[in-house]
Amino acid sequence: MDCIITEESFDWFTACWQDNNNGLSWDNFFVIPPWLRVWQQVFAPEARLCFLVGRQEDRVIGIAPLRITEHTASIIGNPDVCDYADFIVAPESGTEFCTALLDTLKQREIEYLDLVSVRPDSVVMTSMREAAQQNGCEFVCTKDELTLERDLPVTWDEYLQSLSSKQRHEVRRKLRRLEEAGAVDYRFIEDVEAVPDFMDLFLRQFVESRDDKATFMTAEMEKFFRYMADVIFKIGSLRLSVLELDNIPVAALIAFDYDDVTYLYNSAYDPKYSSLSVGVLSKAFCIRDSIERGKKKFDFLKGDERYKYHLGGQEVQLYRCQITI
Repeated sequence: MDCIITEESFDWFTACWQDNNNGLSWDNFFVIPPWLRVWQQVFAPEARLCFLVGRQEDRVIGIAPLRITEHTASIIGNPDVCDYADFIVAPESGTEFCTALLDTLKQREIEYLDLVSVRPDSVVMTSMREAAQQNGCEFVCTKDELTLERDLPVTWDEYLQSLSSKQRHEVRRKLRRLEEAGAVDYRFIEDVEAVPDFMDLFLRQFVESRDDKATFMTAEMEKFFRYMADVIFKIGSLRLSVLELDNIPVAALIAFDYDDVTYLYNSAYDPKYSSLSVGVLSKAFCIRDSIERGKKKFDFLKGDERYKYHLGGQEVQLYRCQITI
């Protein structure tokens, strides 16, 4: 059965995501419509966006949310803020959709499909690779950044036991030192009206904690973070937390709560309390909370920072895939 590709609007894309019964796999948080809408409005309000939709009869089997620049197509977003890129497809339909997508892009005189931050288990690395090879398209794949993640056990004690003896001792030692320093509280932002104050705290600690973070947080990036927090909180996927010592906020953390996964998006801490390891302990508290809420995986996201390994993160290689159509 042939797959027919049509172009749809952003509003259609959003409505499709809101329909939980369409059979598509929306397992990549960084391509859901609210996220892409925030990115587009902040970073690329004038960009040419193209939502190519594959159907078999009346059933949608795949969506490619693309940005078109001259003769090159890429997935909407950029690797600075979007950790993973991929297409949205129905199970077992990836190759059919990708084959039809390549044909459509060729008809539209698109010469290159440039896809960054691609996971090895993505549609791009499996179905698109196969479709490209079948259609005589050059598929070049190179290593990109690393991401780290880990499966979660059912209890905090099991998690600690899964760490190396050295790291298990270090986590317990740091927790003990923090508790000896004062009253410890790890709390979550539950009210949307409290989000702006949290972001004020987070952004202040973010730029104070490291010089490279201060450079990263431009006025445009701050606008993105504030807008993103407002939008993602309202759809119920934002997990904002504050670590306090004697009622003083010493660390702040932004995570996404999506399906069975906690995504650690970004964190900040007050450098005056760095000797108490408040930065890494805020992540440990987040992992404990995820376990208690029955999450199956903790994704540290891109970057090979040392603390991710200490907390049990396992490397996943990301790729950049360039397809000559």
